[in-house]
Amino acid sequence: MTEQATSFLSDRITSLAESQTIAMAKKARELAAQGYDVINLSFGEPDFQTPQYIKDAAKKALDDGFTFYTPVAGYPDLRQEIVNKLKRDNNLDYKPENIVVSTGAKQSIANVVMSLVNPGDEVIIFSPYWVSYEEVVKLAEGIPVQVKGTIDNDFAITPQQLEDAITSNTKLVMYSSPCNPTGSVFSKEELEAFANILAKHPQIFVMADEIYEYINFTGQHASMAQFDFIKDRVITVNGFSKGYAMTGWRVGYIAANKEIADACDKMQSQITSGTCSIAQKAAVAALKGGRGSAEEMSAAYLRRRDLVLGLMNEIPGIRTYVPQGAFYIFPEISSYFGKSFNGQVINNSNDLSMFILNDAHVAVVSGDAFGADECVRFSFAASDEKLVEAMRRLKESLAKLV
Repeated sequence: MTEQATSFLSDRITSLAESQTIAMAKKARELAAQGYDVINLSFGEPDFQTPQYIKDAAKKALDDGFTFYTPVAGYPDLRQEIVNKLKRDNNLDYKPENIVVSTGAKQSIANVVMSLVNPGDEVIIFSPYWVSYEEVVKLAEGIPVQVKGTIDNDFAITPQQLEDAITSNTKLVMYSSPCNPTGSVFSKEELEAFANILAKHPQIFVMADEIYEYINFTGQHASMAQFDFIKDRVITVNGFSKGYAMTGWRVGYIAANKEIADACDKMQSQITSGTCSIAQKAAVAALKGGRGSAEEMSAAYLRRRDLVLGLMNEIPGIRTYVPQGAFYIFPEISSYFGKSFNGQVINNSNDLSMFILNDAHVAVVSGDAFGADECVRFSFAASDEKLVEAMRRLKESLAKLV
C-alpha cells in the first residue's frame, strides 16, 4: 500500500517498530520455505518440549471442565502457588492479592508500563535490553532513557551510571536479570547498590524482569524485591515460558504492591481479561512439580553455552564474553563493519545479520534491536548438532568478508 493509503492508521501504530526477533524468525521461515536448510538461532524459545506432567495436567483440566472464562487476575489456586514459589525460591512475602496472571510476561510488562507511565515520564532502561521494552514505553508516551553496559563489564551497568541518569522526570527503571540478550546476571550486592540509589528517589518504581530466573549458571538468583526498604516500589515480572519450556502456553505474572496489582488487573480487564483456563491449570502443575525439569534444561543450556563459546572463539573478528544466564551469546562483531563480499558492504549489525542469513543460512538478530548495534544475538537453545553446524557455517561465511 502507498503512504497515502496507509494514512488512516493511528500515529501510535505507525510509530511502533516491529519486533525484530519475530521479524528475523519470519525471514528465516521464508528462506526455509524456498528449500534452504536454515538453522534458526534468532528466536528466544527453548527447543525442549513442555514436561509431560504439565501436559497431563492440561488434559485433566479439559476433562474436568475448565473451559469457561477465568478471573482477570488469574485462578486463586495459581495465584497462591505463585505466592508459594516466591517464598520458596526468592524469600519474598506476598499475598494472592499482589499477584496478577497475564497472557505471557510480555503482557505483564505492558500492563505495568501502561499503568505507571504518563506522557513525558522518563523510563530508564538498562541496555542492552529486550526488544519490546523501549517500544512499550513509547506506546505509553513515555521517554526511554538508555543506560548502556559494555562488553568489558559483561554488559552490566554500574550504580554510578544509574545515578547519573536519574532526573526529576524519572518514573520507572526497567531491567532483566538474567538478561536478554546478554545473559548477564546481577548479584545481590549489585542490586542492593541500585536499590540504595533508588531509595533516595521515592517517585521511581522498578520493573524487574526475572523470566530467565531458572536458567542461571551462577547458582544463585537475586531479586530486587528482597530489599524491604524498596520492595513496595518493585514490580517483579516472571512466567513459565523459559524455565518450564511453556512458550506457547502464554502464562506470565507480576508480584507488586496491591495498588499496582489492582491497576494492572484493571488494565487487563479492558484488553484481554483472564488468561486461558487450561494454560493456568498447567501452570499450577508446573509450580507444584518443583524445579527438577527446569534444572535439567538449564544444565543442557550450560553445556551448549560452553560449546558455542569454544567454537565462536575460533572465529577471527568476534569478541566474546561468558554469559551467566539465559540462552544467548551477544558477541561484539563491529570489526566486520566496512568489509564487503560481492559488492555487499557491511555497515551495521543488521547488514551482518542479513549477510549471515543469506550466505550461511543461519538466522540471528541484529544488536540494533537490543540497543547495541555493535553486537549480534545468537540463541544457543538448539541441539548440539545444529550449533556445531551453525558455527561452522558462520566461520566460513565471515571469512569471505574483506
